Amino acid sequence: MKILPRVVAAALALVFPLLAHAQANWPTKPLRVLVPYAVGGATDIVIRLMQPAMNELLGQPVIVENRPSATGNLAVEAVAKAAPDGHTVLIGNITTNAINPVGLAHVLNFDPTKDLVGVTLLISVPTIVVGAPNLPPNSFKELIEYALARPGQLNYSNPLYAYSHLDTLDLSKRTGIQAVHIPSKGAGPTVTAIMQGEIHFSFLNASSVMTQVKAGKMKAYATTAPQRLSELPNVPTMGEVGFPEVGSNNWNGFFLPAKTPRAIVQRLHAVSLQVLARKDVQELFVKASLPIVTSKSPEDFQQFLESEGRKWARIIKDNNIKMGD
Repeated sequence: MKILPRVVAAALALVFPLLAHAQANWPTKPLRVLVPYAVGGATDIVIRLMQPAMNELLGQPVIVENRPSATGNLAVEAVAKAAPDGHTVLIGNITTNAINPVGLAHVLNFDPTKDLVGVTLLISVPTIVVGAPNLPPNSFKELIEYALARPGQLNYSNPLYAYSHLDTLDLSKRTGIQAVHIPSKGAGPTVTAIMQGEIHFSFLNASSVMTQVKAGKMKAYATTAPQRLSELPNVPTMGEVGFPEVGSNNWNGFFLPAKTPRAIVQRLHAVSLQVLARKDVQELFVKASLPIVTSKSPEDFQQFLESEGRKWARIIKDNNIKMGD
């Protein structure tokens, strides 16, 4: 019996160098990056813009796999249950890795917050509170006052339980406005409806509405960006209009299975930042209107994810939302 600890120690002495060698040589085969949505969306575009530079820096092909499903959980679960060897990566976002883990916890058969580890933020796109061009209010304060004077008469449009929908519910709760939600299938139909005056106002992704706002085809009342956007210097931030905690930025980030060795997590973090620091890559992101925002470390990203989880838990509870029912 006394021999057993020596046997175990000897075995570990052989295994640890092998593991360290495998981690040092990562990746040893192609990387599969799973996208929870169809080809052409913002999440898909981000990884495809990074793909050529990642191929070069990693010395292995990066294979992008689109696995769209209801709310993106198919791809998230596949990565959560994949071998933790660093060769299966998720590019997740605010919905798949912040809202769903809270709002759909009762229907998921896995826990994204425990079964995945965050690597880094990649982009963060601010939201703009926009309104129809014929809507009388010309400022955020006027918009709220206009809505308060007309309970139930104004409408807004976002996909059901999308971050933009939840943000509007949060704003309504804090201000007392009563507006009617018109579910949409995405930003495209909503943008068209706002320009035509069929939808009164909405929180919409800046990259989806920047062109229309600058052309005067819709009004912009406030942005969730931390500072005023250089493209819209006259549009105040939500903080400036008195609601710093209301509104979200649509972000993307890399995730790995939770038990992935720390050395591999850190290596993917470093490679991601190297890719996004390249001038040619940055130019592509600028053209796509996708602001690059990265995390200082995987730990920094994890702290961000925890704060996001607390935020959405509050909004879902405050508005008695039952997602997935």
